Amino acid sequence: MGLISLLFSNPGFFIILAGTLLYSVILHEVAHGWVAHLFGDDTAIHYGRLTLNPASHIDPVGTLMLFLVGFGWARPVPVDYSKFSNTRFGLFCVALAGCLTNILIAIAALILLQLRVINTNPVLSAILPIVVKINIILGAFNLIPVPPLDGSKILMSFLPYRAQESLASLEPYGFYILVFLLFTGLLNPVIAFMQNLIYGIISILFIFFR
Repeated sequence: MGLISLLFSNPGFFIILAGTLLYSVILHEVAHGWVAHLFGDDTAIHYGRLTLNPASHIDPVGTLMLFLVGFGWARPVPVDYSKFSNTRFGLFCVALAGCLTNILIAIAALILLQLRVINTNPVLSAILPIVVKINIILGAFNLIPVPPLDGSKILMSFLPYRAQESLASLEPYGFYILVFLLFTGLLNPVIAFMQNLIYGIISILFIFFR
């Protein structure tokens, strides 16, 4: 049952971990709205979505998936791309912002683990590696170019208009496509590749800044 088993074996640990992971998906969505605002779209502000209040973001199914299988989602922040002065670049930056946020959370957790006061704490030294792993999974999963995942919008930012429309037309079926790909295992190599790519980038950054 994934992380849910912790609820019964170690409730205190589960509550701390649950809060940390929920904010990982919440910050992912807030990042989309914040970057969209930088490009001139105030839709997220209008709907009260540029907030860290969990009630504004939690998706019941996405939250359950987070604890059952290690990746999940919050309610998508609304974005009106027509308000962007540079639509392609704005689309690219807004889409990338969520994944980049999860990668930055993973990097922050890894940095904290280097501190003696943290890695000698039994709770934090157990929680932070899970935070790293799940945020990298979230970042990797969202980079897959299947609508409505962020990877599809990153890809759209490079495609001609007709190809953008064709890819966007798959969005109503995206959830079913993803479920099929996940349960058949066809996505496993893609997710593994994305994870390895992110781990590689993080390793290079740690070597460069050490």
